[in-house]
Amino acid sequence: MDGQRTHDERLQRLLDRAEIVELIDRWFLCLDLRDVGEKRARFFFTEDARSETPLGDHDGLADLVEGTRVALGRFDRTQHVGANHVVDVDGDHAAVRWNAVMTHVHPASRGAAQPFVVGGYWEGDAVRTPDGWRFRRIAVHPVWTTGEPPVLTPPPGD
Repeated sequence: MDGQRTHDERLQRLLDRAEIVELIDRWFLCLDLRDVGEKRARFFFTEDARSETPLGDHDGLADLVEGTRVALGRFDRTQHVGANHVVDVDGDHAAVRWNAVMTHVHPASRGAAQPFVVGGYWEGDAVRTPDGWRFRRIAVHPVWTTGEPPVLTPPPGD
């Protein structure tokens, strides 16, 4: 019986890891497709999710979606490539980390501006919900950049 439990536990860990890696990959796809509205974001995040980025931190699903929309709006297109996923599952919680290269193409109005490319890693926490694994927290950690960074305008009222 113990051998079966060990086998079942190993199988569950593999299934959990596969589901979390798919969550990561589909999140990157949604970023590149610009399909990050609140309805879509519910497939990826808990209501109380937090994101931590170089452009600011966001608490709660609505704030996270708006922050993502504003960040992506600075570019015509993006391409996010993730690799080396590390997933440590502990029951219904998981710590995740993966490397990424994120290419950001400037709007045509910037002329021949070189794309802004960021290499770094993402990390965060995921939780098992009745609807599957969801991020409770994600954080982007740039390690290097090349090209021209985005033009940052102050928020209204500043």
